[in-house]
Amino acid sequence: MEEESAWVESGATIGELYYAIAKRSKVHGFPAGSCSTIGVGGHLSGGGFGTIFRKYGLASDNVIDAQMVDANGKILNRTLMGEDLFWAIRGGGGSSFGVITAWKIKLVHVPPTVTTFDVSRTLDQGATSLFHKWQTTAPNLPSELFLHTVVGVSNSPSQGVNKTVVVSFSGLYLGTAENLLPLMQNSFAELGLQSNNLTQMTWIQSVLHFAGHSIDESLEVLLRRNQTSPSSKAKSDYVKEPIPLLGLEGLWKMLLLENSPLLIFTPYGGIMSEISESETPFPHRKGNLYGIQYSVTLVSNEEEAKHIDWIRRLYTYMAPYVSKLPRQAYLNYRDLDLGVNRGNSGYEKAKPWGLKYFNNNFERLARVKARVDPGNFFRDEQSIPPL
Repeated sequence: MEEESAWVESGATIGELYYAIAKRSKVHGFPAGSCSTIGVGGHLSGGGFGTIFRKYGLASDNVIDAQMVDANGKILNRTLMGEDLFWAIRGGGGSSFGVITAWKIKLVHVPPTVTTFDVSRTLDQGATSLFHKWQTTAPNLPSELFLHTVVGVSNSPSQGVNKTVVVSFSGLYLGTAENLLPLMQNSFAELGLQSNNLTQMTWIQSVLHFAGHSIDESLEVLLRRNQTSPSSKAKSDYVKEPIPLLGLEGLWKMLLLENSPLLIFTPYGGIMSEISESETPFPHRKGNLYGIQYSVTLVSNEEEAKHIDWIRRLYTYMAPYVSKLPRQAYLNYRDLDLGVNRGNSGYEKAKPWGLKYFNNNFERLARVKARVDPGNFFRDEQSIPPL
């Protein structure tokens, strides 16, 4: 901790990592995701973003060394693997290149007090116009403020209808409520944030909050490895221009056709706009307003096909409003609908999905692959093929 770094093994969970940091220091954190049961290895090797990534970058941006076994059985660290391979495993998906056993990460400084808020609005409470404003506001807020939206449907019998769309605005500010309130009133007054909406806490308590726990729970809850949520199907997109009101109204209509949709809109901007697209394989940097995760719960085998058909139709509906040529996607929301490797198929056949995840970095990843694993020993449905 003295040099403000730590080694973490790939088999650890994000929750175990956060727990270990909090037990050693009250002033350090790490910019990884909110879901505490996710494994560190996949999260770091695919990018990894969370509530403080607008300030500190991705989890993979804060990796400073790694230990791995290559296709020849050699044990490598950063010096032995060289900078090209070290570049590739920080966002290019480590499983294409070898078995990564541990990561050395750079810890970041967090303030003693952070502030969170959650404000939900239904359609008849003006959610559409608030979300429309959010699209250009959230990416331009100071990097200390993360304001994402979670959109779902809720039964609303009081309005005489069965279901309505609910947009929840959830924020984390690296600072005090006293400083956050005027900032929000100046930037996003329409949300109507009041001091009684704000809760001050420590950074590790905000980890509990965004993982769905009470902030008063024991930190041991972060050590739970069992995943209790049902299986789901996810897809992703990136948005570069605000979706117009008409597009949003059509989106809400699509959501009302499904029982358990969940859309998470994550604002970019901040330091993400300052890091070059080619700095790591993760290319989704400057020019992106926000990313979208679409997901639907797969409740039973009988209904599964219906839910998957719905999320594919939703994805088709969104095409005019998201990134194009290529339509981009996030590697850690792995989506086999984008295309898969058949047997030992090569670079050209992998391009349709490879460009979506990696954009212009895909070719460099394939060249690194050809150098370190020319026989394509490490392969799966969407592994990097050797060029």
